[in-house]
Formats: sequence, C-alpha cells, structure tokens
Amino acid sequence: MQTTKLRPLFQLISINKEVIRTVAVASTAVKTEALKPWNEIPGPPSLPIIGQIHHFLPGGTFGDMKDPDTIMRLLDTYGPAVRLDSMLGKPPLLFLSDPDSAELVLRSENWLPYRPGFQSLEFYRNDYKKDKGRVTGLISDHGEVWKEFRSTVNPVMLQPKTIKLYAKVLDEVAQDMIVRMKANRDEKNMITKDFDKEMNLWALESIGTVALGCRLNSFDPNLPADSPEWQLIQCVHDLFSTANELDFKPSIWRYYATPTFKQAMKLYEHHENLTKYFINKGKEQLKTKPDNEKGVLEKLLEINEEVAHIMASDMLFAGVDTAANTVTATLYLLAKNPDKQAKLREEVTSNVEKRSYLRACIKESLRLMPVVSGNARRTTKEYNILGYQVPKGVDVIFTHREMSVMDKYYPKAKEYIPERWLTNKDDPLHYGNAHPFAYGPFGFGARSCIGRRIAELEMDTFVARLIENFQVEWFGPPPTVVQEALNYIKGPYNFVFKDIK
Repeated sequence: MQTTKLRPLFQLISINKEVIRTVAVASTAVKTEALKPWNEIPGPPSLPIIGQIHHFLPGGTFGDMKDPDTIMRLLDTYGPAVRLDSMLGKPPLLFLSDPDSAELVLRSENWLPYRPGFQSLEFYRNDYKKDKGRVTGLISDHGEVWKEFRSTVNPVMLQPKTIKLYAKVLDEVAQDMIVRMKANRDEKNMITKDFDKEMNLWALESIGTVALGCRLNSFDPNLPADSPEWQLIQCVHDLFSTANELDFKPSIWRYYATPTFKQAMKLYEHHENLTKYFINKGKEQLKTKPDNEKGVLEKLLEINEEVAHIMASDMLFAGVDTAANTVTATLYLLAKNPDKQAKLREEVTSNVEKRSYLRACIKESLRLMPVVSGNARRTTKEYNILGYQVPKGVDVIFTHREMSVMDKYYPKAKEYIPERWLTNKDDPLHYGNAHPFAYGPFGFGARSCIGRRIAELEMDTFVARLIENFQVEWFGPPPTVVQEALNYIKGPYNFVFKDIK
C-alpha cells in the first residue's frame, strides 16, 4: 500500500530529473561566455620541455596504467574533468566523469564521429600495407569513408532475423564447450590449465560461426598448438597488448619505428593472413551448405568480396577477447553471489522463451567489470564543458567504467544486483534513475558496436548452458584485472565447476 501511494511521487521525481538533465545539457551546449581556458582545466602539473609525461613513467604518480584504479585516482585527485596535454604526437586528452558533458559531446559528434583508438592499426591499413584499398574497416576508417562502409554493412549486421539464424549453431558451440570443460576438470572440479585460453577458444568458435558461416572445429582435443586456431587466439591477444603500448601510452613510434611498432606491423599482417585462411575455409564450406537462409558471410559476399573480408577480419579481431572476458566476469560475479546464480538457474531451466534475468545478469556484469573502460571522441569543434573551453582536436575519454560504480549514479553501485535492470520505475534501484550516459558498454549512436546483437546472443547462450550444467563457485581473493587496451581478468582462476545433479 505504501509503495502504491509513493509511486506517483517516484514518477514525478523521475520526470523532473529528466527535464532538469535535458535543460542542463541544452544550456551547456549554447552558453559560451566567460569560459575558463583549456590550460586551466585541472590535471597533473607540467615540467618545462617534458610536460606531464613524467607522471606516467614507471615510478610516477600514475605510472602503473595497468592498474584499473589509476583513472579513478586521476578523477579523485583532479575532479570530473582531467586535462592531459599533447605528448609525443598524441592529441591532448580530456578524461570526463560527468555524464551530462558526455551526453553533450557524444550527441554533438554523432554525424561523422571520429573515434580515436587503434592508431597503429590505422597506420597499418592506410600506410603500411602494399595492397591497401579505399576502405579499410569500421575500426580504422573515419569520416565519409567510414559512413559509407557502415551504411553498407548495417542492414546485414543489425538485422535481427539474420542474427537469429545462428541461435541453434551457437547453442551447439556452447554445449560442445560444456563437454570440453567437463573433460578438462581435475579431481577438484577446477580447470587449472589456461582457463583464459579456453574461454577464448569458445569465443573464437562462436564468432567464427557468424563471421565465416562454418564451425572451425577448434574444440578438437588433438588440435596442434601451432594450429591456425590457436595462432589466431594468441595473435589477437598479442595485438591488444602491443596496441596498448603504442596507442594508449606515450610512444615515439610516430617519429621512429620502434621495436614494438615493428612487432605490431608483423602481428597485423599475421592476423590478416590468418583471417584470409579462415575466410577461404568458410567459403569452401558454403559450397556444400543447404540452400536456405543466407548468413552474414554470404550476404556480405553478395555485396562485395572486399567488404566481406574486411568485416570478417574486424569481427575476428574485436569479438574474441571481449566476449571471453565478459563471460569470465559474469561467472565470477555469479559465483560470489550464489543467490543470484540460483535465481538465474531457475530461469534457464524453466524453458521460458524470454530470459530477462539472464540478460540482466550480463548487463550488470558489464556495469561492474566492463571489458572496455569507456568510449572516446575527437572533438570537431569547440565545447563548453563544466565552464571550460575545450578546443577542437581534443580526444575526450568518457570514463564509463568509473561512472558506473559511483553511488551518485547507481544506488549500491559496488553491489551485483541484476534486479536493477528489471525493477519497476518507482524502485530507487531502477536503472532508469541513473543517467543514461553513465553506462555505455557498447558505445553510442552511429559508432556503437555493430556486433552487439551477435555478442549478446553468444554470451546469453553460453552463460545459460554454463549455469544449467554447473554450480559455479569461487574461492580466495578476487581476480586481478589488468587494464590494457581491454580490461583483462588474469589468473589464478579459482573457479570450481560442480555438476548440477
């Protein structure tokens, strides 16, 4: 009765918050007078000649960039907007933990958004390659070229009917992986050898069915260590690690071909050759495939063979480590919250068609332990951000990971509560009471993740089978998370997988 009486009040508060937020963003966009200059935005102090770089070298205040708490310490020290000046050829950076400002920039930069990131990959595809084409891919292209390519592949990649074609084969992949996991357990029901690589193997087999239209058979127990499947898994991992050194840390590779740069070029070339191998394998299998609904690869090949090759390469680059680490995070959080795990198991074993709690569990994992720290845009015009003038050409980093665990945006922010994604709007925990731009695991707008539907289907299917078959437990301290180009969950992996009787 009390809740019923309060419901209109909660709704009114929610409406008022939205109106206030909209007005605030609008006023921020138009108010330009009396702004403080860029160099007055708080940030680590500079020294003559070397600027701020000493803070990020080993031994510096923020020298351990692999520590995921480093960005939060920056924000705690300097506030919701932190300025880093240009260094070693990189544009100036602005770290933002203010969702209103994030909304302003993301909405304003949504026509032809420039998303900075893997500049070494851009260099490889646009300059280093000898047989480069006009289009290089969604990760490495920008402007009109990117827009044209994205418009070409959107109807294929975002079509729910096409993605649903893979539900059955992805479930087969999940069930085959369950069999493999059971065989790989020791007497303590643990998978102590290369758990992370096992998850990557599942992710590769899953994304391969979509990108290539065929099973890769990477679960073969006799698969050699130097097989193309294992080579691709290692290559993708090495690429993210190498790109982290070149693209997300100060580096002189833009002026001088460092050993790390040379290694990256070899890795990108190796990845491209492996992708060609798997695409040819997929095309051969398509010749014997029954003539029914066409999948992603077939539809892309009908558009243009070059488009199909580029899109498959991007999927195999971006779809392995990301999905594997998200599933690992979800398993850990469910293991540490057995009541949530039991509730999820009840849903997945009830044969209901819509698995809302399953989706909520993975959403909550992406909030607490996201594999990607945030989003980024390069400004194409000046902005008024929190009273400061932000010039054109600044790389703005939206710190979604940090915003997602702030209590001012999410009540009980550090707790794993999947119910927040399912409760009524009048519940204070309801996700809709948080600022929509505090959380962004799949990006925003025109440049949002094109593989989102595929990734969600893969992860939903596998997590459901895992919880259906295993009581997942965890012992010991929390896993170590290492911040590189992605947030990697490192061992020891203290999971226990007990059979459900």
